[in-house]
Amino acid sequence: MKVPFLDLRAAHSEIESRLGEAFRRTLRSGWYILGEEVERFEREFAAYCGAKHCVGVGNGLEALHLILRAYGVGPGDEVIVPSNTYIATWLAVSQCGARPVPVEPDERTYNIDPQRIAAAITPRTRALIAVHLYGQAADMHPIAEVAARHGIKLVEDAAQAHGARYFGRRAGALADAAGFSFYPGKNLGALGDAGAVTTDDGALAGRVRVLRNYGSQKKYQNEVKGYNSRLDELQAALLREKLALLDAWNERRRALSRRYLAGLSGLPLVLPHVPPDNEPAWHLFVVRSPQRDALAARLDAMGIGTLVHYPVPPHLQPAYAELGLGPGSFPLSEAIHREVLSLPLWPQMTDAQADYVIAGLHGALQ
Repeated sequence: MKVPFLDLRAAHSEIESRLGEAFRRTLRSGWYILGEEVERFEREFAAYCGAKHCVGVGNGLEALHLILRAYGVGPGDEVIVPSNTYIATWLAVSQCGARPVPVEPDERTYNIDPQRIAAAITPRTRALIAVHLYGQAADMHPIAEVAARHGIKLVEDAAQAHGARYFGRRAGALADAAGFSFYPGKNLGALGDAGAVTTDDGALAGRVRVLRNYGSQKKYQNEVKGYNSRLDELQAALLREKLALLDAWNERRRALSRRYLAGLSGLPLVLPHVPPDNEPAWHLFVVRSPQRDALAARLDAMGIGTLVHYPVPPHLQPAYAELGLGPGSFPLSEAIHREVLSLPLWPQMTDAQADYVIAGLHGALQ
């Protein structure tokens, strides 16, 4: 048996007729940018998240960037970010001209450690971005308390957390605003790049709508220096079809994750830790091993695909060399990045495929 890391064709084959009708509906409309499909998706996704507003944008990075810009974050400002995250979180800050200030994770969940945030806040801190890494919500109650106490904006990076819940509330409605990615491999993925901002703040939503469209509310009248970051009609139509299936697909991810947790118990691996009142979306199932690279090679020889999310932390990327944060600056994140390995997981994955992965890990770790 061969088990790829991810098989998007299986999901799309399952709903090919629905996607085809969405394409034809968009084609027949004659309107392809900021039309009815986008408006309907924005209403539907806002309702799904439990937020008052949704603004469709070009991708997840731009969702975060536009939130920060709409809040007035700019040169000379600082934004708290996790040290353990994908670089897009940091890039959103840098694109505003602000400085990302990293904070180490809780080693059990890999998300930003609420107990470490206050020490990183300075008079220049304007915002805090909490990433729901791998599809599990960060510990938002204490994080929100720190943000409120210091008068800074709290933003969710929910790029991997479509449908995740924290104390019963969905990601996307846990902070002042949230940025989502609909990259094809996400739990809710487009057939190309796409993203969205969700918020209860109507004024913020209005500013993001202006910024995403060249700084304009009315054609050829530009209020501010904006951007071209618009969710297009076709991607919105496709996302609407997938949104209707997201909860069922997430439940299948949970079932597969429970199968992994049971089948891998007792092996010399660090398995995912899920705190009470946290219901992950299981975008990724990530284990840790000091022999990560050798383990990945053994699994590959068995036909089992894996990936590393992520091999190099942002502070060690050449893009952030100017910060002078060399090896050892964030030892927890560096250890995590050396050891994490993502196992195959997607909603159409069969029990037999999951069992083959489990058996492969047992064999590779003997």
